[in-house]
Amino acid sequence: MPTRVPAEVFPPGEFIRDELIARGWTQGDLAEIMGRPLQLVNELVAGKKQITPQTALELSKAFGDDDALYWMNLDNMYRLSKAKPADEGVSRRSTLYSSFPVRDLVKRKWIEPSDNLDVVESRVCRFYGVKSIEEKPTFAHAAKADQYDARSPLQWAWLYRAYHLAHGVSSATYSEQKLRSAVAKLRELLVAPEEIRQVPQILASAGVRFVVVEFLPGSKIDGAAFWIDGVPVIAVSLRFDRVNNFWFVLRHEIEHILNKDGLLTIDTEITESLQRKDALPKEEMLANDAAAEFLIPKEELNSFIIRVRPLYSEQRILLFAKRIGVHPGLVVGQLQHREEIPYTHFHKYLVKVREIIAQTALTDGWGTVPSIPGQNGA
Repeated sequence: MPTRVPAEVFPPGEFIRDELIARGWTQGDLAEIMGRPLQLVNELVAGKKQITPQTALELSKAFGDDDALYWMNLDNMYRLSKAKPADEGVSRRSTLYSSFPVRDLVKRKWIEPSDNLDVVESRVCRFYGVKSIEEKPTFAHAAKADQYDARSPLQWAWLYRAYHLAHGVSSATYSEQKLRSAVAKLRELLVAPEEIRQVPQILASAGVRFVVVEFLPGSKIDGAAFWIDGVPVIAVSLRFDRVNNFWFVLRHEIEHILNKDGLLTIDTEITESLQRKDALPKEEMLANDAAAEFLIPKEELNSFIIRVRPLYSEQRILLFAKRIGVHPGLVVGQLQHREEIPYTHFHKYLVKVREIIAQTALTDGWGTVPSIPGQNGA
């Protein structure tokens, strides 16, 4: 039987009263038929009692219509008609929270919290450089392939924080020649994790600004390369705090800068894509190849594998790393990537580097929130 929809909204008790009159029943008769107290029926007819699913089922059986949903709908529509209109702020907050990770922005102290919705909207707009929450952010000078819809709100929030942070870093005038020379200097640092502290200064001398922004859970972002008014910027997240990952991501982003791969590249799941051997765009493959060659020249690694496989002892890895002038963790990482050794083997050499790089790089996260004029605060 189709659900009946009343033309006007009346208390469900009016319909119960009509049914009783049509049958010549009293409220007491209905109470006995339903096996319920007379007081309940009195309150239902008077509109003082809400119709529950159990009561709806009993009414539908008592009146022979087998349409419990009809009685539930009558009650729901009546209750809705009596409810206060929803605050307009609910719709605005829905739009705001659907488009921007507001809770994460507040949690990371990238914007200050407020109970005033207008203030929150204003702070979000300022963070993203938009005039209203209906306007989709477009990263300054972003390449057309990387518009806002191409990435998740979490990834764009991370990127904008890196963008703001980069304004607080000084650097020399950029030139490709200076950056290529800097790559050679960086290569000399691979021997010891402690040398990583020199990275920001070497990049700055080549005209590249370097910042570290802790990843947002769920964003799966490893790094990004972009330009601010002709100045290149490299940002890393240290999503995997290991010496091999740090150097691979850094060199990967440097290659994007050297190749001028668009004005913005956002790199996500670099490690995972390497493990899955995903099909990647040409520029990503070139950046990966450059990073791998930077860590360990391909010919050297191939020769080592041919000579040693499958007897990868700790001593042989250490001797090989010493001969080519890199930390053992870089050898271990490449062997793991090549699936020559399990990811659980020689794990002690995949040392953490976050505390080292945080000594010299402008870093946001892990309890540290640098103050950026015009961004932090109101």
